[in-house]
Amino acid sequence: MASVPQIKIPAVYMRGGTSKGVFFRLQDLPKEAQQPGAARDALLLRVIGSPDPYAKQIDGMGAATSSTSKAVILSRSSRPDHDVDYLFGQVAIDSAFVDWSGNCGNLSAAVGPFAIAQGLIDRARVPRNGACTVRIWQANIGKTIVAHVPIVEGEVQETGDFELDGVTFPAAEVPLEFIDPADEGDGNGDEGGGAMFPTGKVAEDLEVPGVGTLRATLINAGIPTIFFNAADIGYTGTELQDAINGDAKALAMFETIRAHGAVKMGLIKHIDEAARRQHTPKVAFVAPPKDYTASSGKAVKAADVDLLVRALSMGKLHHAMMGTAAVAIGTAAAIPGTLVNLAAGGGEREAVRFGHPSGTLRVGAEARRVDGEWVVTKALMSRSARVLMEGWVRVPGDSF
Repeated sequence: MASVPQIKIPAVYMRGGTSKGVFFRLQDLPKEAQQPGAARDALLLRVIGSPDPYAKQIDGMGAATSSTSKAVILSRSSRPDHDVDYLFGQVAIDSAFVDWSGNCGNLSAAVGPFAIAQGLIDRARVPRNGACTVRIWQANIGKTIVAHVPIVEGEVQETGDFELDGVTFPAAEVPLEFIDPADEGDGNGDEGGGAMFPTGKVAEDLEVPGVGTLRATLINAGIPTIFFNAADIGYTGTELQDAINGDAKALAMFETIRAHGAVKMGLIKHIDEAARRQHTPKVAFVAPPKDYTASSGKAVKAADVDLLVRALSMGKLHHAMMGTAAVAIGTAAAIPGTLVNLAAGGGEREAVRFGHPSGTLRVGAEARRVDGEWVVTKALMSRSARVLMEGWVRVPGDSF
């Protein structure tokens, strides 16, 4: 029987926030995969281990969750005032496609450290000690992210005492600024597309056949997100993964809401298109503060948070919170009248702490009115990042 030799490709396996993925320098990819297209997608699918009808990704680097089925491609930026271009691919687990329609806010925290360590930032820019500011062009959505990467003795600091709910061990803090998160994008993806509120309303009725009419906030900030009230669908906002991910009927309901919301946001023209756009939009439900026990066993008190949020990613309830969805939460919380803002008690605010299945997270946003319209200039939050393994990934030579 004829055999095909494996090829090896330089890569780094990194955790960023509550996600992890395989990071590549564009220049290290096989020539066929250095351009967008079928060869690149096929390569990343094989690296991650998809499509897998067993939904385990045993024969790849993925770990069979939306948080761990990810790939990142970085290169020096050709854009003025930016250091690196960051392209994110959400790899489907049981289907043969890679979704390029959005960003991963969690892995954004690992982009700066990777860029510095892999020589994509001029060494003269890296201080001996302190913080290295890395300006990142998020190529999927055409947005700027600024990462402040801690440096010790000229090298990226990875260990530290910054704790992030959803991540077992503490690490070094990486503050992130998402610049103009709701501004129209001009990147390679189609996530931008204009207004922060695509329908012009901060809250409205969303008709969902088979579900009913839900009060919703449809927002494009960080990532397109559909927010609705937990109580309107029979939940409390304190649910953990098992309460939803083991309920096929509930997951089907959320996907129906997502599809109809995507149409109303103008992201797709027909609900049938939602199956090929799994990464965006996100769906999330909100509720006022309540006591609950996080998945780690940690007690979260109502007094510790401003509101509760549960969000779904790639068809399942996320174990913590997607970084881009956190940007959407912070942005919506800053604007009076959104469901997020109302769940947090209403009024204007510059930051919000919300409860998620793994604990709590604080995110800030700078919002103001310009000519009668709400504008958010910046969203801020801190994550952490760490190299888990580096070297080469191997794939059969005929994989792409």
